[in-house]
Amino acid sequence: MKILLVDDHTLVRAGLRRILETQPGFTVVREVADGASALAAVEETAPDVVVLDLSIPGPDGLEVLATVKRRRPGTKVLVLTMHADPEYVDRAVREGADGYLLKDSAVSDLVQALKAVKAGEIYYSPAVQRRLGEILRRGASPDRPVDRLTDREREILRLVAEGLTTKGIAARLRISARTVETHRSHLMDKLDLRSVAQLTQFAVREGLLRDRGGGRLPAGPGTSSWRTT
Repeated sequence: MKILLVDDHTLVRAGLRRILETQPGFTVVREVADGASALAAVEETAPDVVVLDLSIPGPDGLEVLATVKRRRPGTKVLVLTMHADPEYVDRAVREGADGYLLKDSAVSDLVQALKAVKAGEIYYSPAVQRRLGEILRRGASPDRPVDRLTDREREILRLVAEGLTTKGIAARLRISARTVETHRSHLMDKLDLRSVAQLTQFAVREGLLRDRGGGRLPAGPGTSSWRTT
């Protein structure tokens, strides 16, 4: 089984590699720390399974998941994350994740999960199964524009609405200004918005931006163009 490890923490990747190298027939073909490198590695190494963290720089884990499933549907993706919230689980499942494993159970469940997804089965850790039950009990909620955003897009939307410039956002998130611009373009396309003022009003309306006292900020006129400095 050829495995690609995607996690931005060196120690986590090292720990996973140690677990996998004790298993006969398991080969870690590469380990990478960001979304762009992950997509390149998938094309270059053709792994059987991608072990994917959701919180990574560049294209985030959900974007990587969706792209891999679109480009190489035969590649299995096992999400390995600290996020147990139903919203994360729901979005990962909808994007085509073959398994969803929490990091606190990785030592005991990782090998079993990898074997399951490689065999074409779906694997969810017990805690994730409980979250899926919550989603089913809650029922399908109406699709909102904000639900179509990735975590990284939400983060950038919030920072834009707080008044940070392109360079400021890039420095805060440790990504390039070009990546910020790309996310901003995707945001505007998904939300059908055309200015920072509209993005800010949308962020306030969806409760993504709050004042220092914790209350919702009223939508204001904002700025009429995207600031790049």
